[in-house]
Amino acid sequence: MEKKFIRVRSAKDIVIFSLLIIAGCILAVIPGTDTLNLGGYCLIVIGAALALFLKSGYRNVDTKELYARKEFLFPKEMKVAILTALFSNPNSIELSKNGDSQALKLELFYNKTSGKAYLQLFEYIPYQYEVCSEIYEHEISKVDKLLL
Repeated sequence: MEKKFIRVRSAKDIVIFSLLIIAGCILAVIPGTDTLNLGGYCLIVIGAALALFLKSGYRNVDTKELYARKEFLFPKEMKVAILTALFSNPNSIELSKNGDSQALKLELFYNKTSGKAYLQLFEYIPYQYEVCSEIYEHEISKVDKLLL
């Protein structure tokens, strides 16, 4: 079964753009200098733009649960080691080589309240990342080293 995640607004996103719009409205109606009013209008515009575009959460299409996402980049020579670790023990992935290269991308979607984590490995083929593993589901305790 293929898991699909779509980008959605998280509670943190909603709080951020709401506070910007509210602060902008307060500054815009305060009588006084035009600079303060102009700053308020700018905050309102920024908050409205964030309301349209800011989506930092991921929702599982099947279960409708909200997940956070982490991404790790590894050199190509670690492919076999990562695939082996994904199947058995994701905590054994050597994170010291994370960021050395962009040949492999490991995506981690996790939800601490449900205790689930999904991992999938991608390989960079010119101009895009291609899937090179299935999606593995693990308990959050098996990936806690990756969450640090």
